[in-house]
Amino acid sequence: MPGPENEVIEARLTELVSPAVSNQMAYYRQLGLRSRILSLPLMVAAVLTILWRQVPSVHELTRLLGREDLLWCQAVKVSQQALSQRFLALPAILFERVLKDLLPRLNERWQEREKRPLPESIAYAHQHFEQIWAVDGSTLEALFRKLKVLADGPIGQLGGKIGTVIDLVTRLPVEVWFRERSQAHDTTFIPDILALLKARTLLVLDRGFYDFTFFAILINDYQAAFITRLKSNATIKIIKVFTKTDTVRDYLIRLGSGQNETPILTLRLIEVRFGRVWYRYLTSVLDPTVLPPFVVADIYRRRWRIEQAFDIVKRLLNLSYLWTGSVNGIQLQVWATWLFYAILIDLGDAVADRLAVPFERISLEMLLRGLYHFSRAYDKGLAADLVAYFADPANQDLGILKRPRKPPSHLNLSPFPI
Repeated sequence: MPGPENEVIEARLTELVSPAVSNQMAYYRQLGLRSRILSLPLMVAAVLTILWRQVPSVHELTRLLGREDLLWCQAVKVSQQALSQRFLALPAILFERVLKDLLPRLNERWQEREKRPLPESIAYAHQHFEQIWAVDGSTLEALFRKLKVLADGPIGQLGGKIGTVIDLVTRLPVEVWFRERSQAHDTTFIPDILALLKARTLLVLDRGFYDFTFFAILINDYQAAFITRLKSNATIKIIKVFTKTDTVRDYLIRLGSGQNETPILTLRLIEVRFGRVWYRYLTSVLDPTVLPPFVVADIYRRRWRIEQAFDIVKRLLNLSYLWTGSVNGIQLQVWATWLFYAILIDLGDAVADRLAVPFERISLEMLLRGLYHFSRAYDKGLAADLVAYFADPANQDLGILKRPRKPPSHLNLSPFPI
C-alpha cells in the first residue's frame, strides 16, 4: 500500500521542485505540447509521489490521483490507460531538465551548511581540486513491465545502461547518461565525460574506464587528474622511489609498452597494504605533496559511494522495476529517480549538519523509511520539523545515524610516510 501523505514532506518537495518545473514550461510549449490534464507539473508531482510514498503501481497511482491532491496539484479523475500512455509519451527530456535545473540550488544549500565535517582525504584533496568526481556505469535490470500496455512484451529484456558522475564532496549527482544498449562498455561514456570536464577536476575511475588514450587526453588536453586501479597484467617501469615501507610503496613509473600505438604514460603507482593484501592504485598526480599515498588510497576507497548511489536508486527507489518498455519511458523514470535521490541527499546532508557528523554516518535507507514514522508523529502533534525530528536523540532507534564500526582514526597525510 502507498505510504501516508504528509504536508511537511510535501511542502519540502514543493519548495524545491516546483520552481524547477515552472522554469521548464516555456520549453514544454516550445516542444508543441498543449495544456492538458496530464501536464508536466502534474506528471512530476505524480512521479515524486510514486517515489516518496512508495506507490506500488500505476493502477494505484490512478486511484490516488482521483482522490487526493498530489504535492502542488489538485486531485483529478483520469483513466489508467490515459496515465499509462502519458508515461510512454511525455518527453523524458523535460524531467532531465527539471533535475539539472534543481542541482545548482541543492549545491547552494550544501555550501550554506558548515557543521558536518568532510572526510580527511576529501578535505585534503579539495585544497587542490575544485571537483572530485566518481564515475561509473550500471546496467538496468530486466523490464518489470508495470504498465498494462506492455504485458505482451518480451520477457527478460534489459532496460539499458546508465553512466553517472557523483560529486564525492557533496555526494550529489553531477550528470546521468542513458544508453539503450544494455551491454554497452563503460568507455562509450568517455566523450560525455570529456564534454563535462572542468578545470581542476579529479576523477575517480572504475577499471571499466582503463584506457591509455583516455588517460593521455585527460593529462595533456584537459589538465585533469585521475585515480584508478592498476591491472594485474600492466607493463611498468619504476623511475623513482618516493616511499617504500612495510605498509606503503610510492613510485614514479612509466606505464605501457607502446604497442598498437598506445601512449606510454608517466604516472604514480601507490601500493598500500591492508591486512595481508596489497592494493595498487594509479594516479596522474605526480607530486606526493598534492596527493599523499594514503590520501590516494582513501579517496579510491570512497569510489564505493557511487556503487551505494546505484544501490539506493535501483533497490530502494525501485529503478530495478521499470514502469515502461519504451526508451522514452525508461529515461523518464531514470531522471525522476535521480531527481528524488538528489532531494534525499539534501535531506541527509541537512540532518548530518544538524548533528555535526560526517554525511557518511547517515543511512539514506533508514531516512527514507523514517518518513513514515515522522508522518505518524506529525499526526499526533509530536513533530513539526523534518530535520529536527531525525536529529532528535529520542529517535535514534530509527537507525538514521549509523553506528561507527570502529573508533575513528586519523588518516596519515604525510607525503612520505615512514
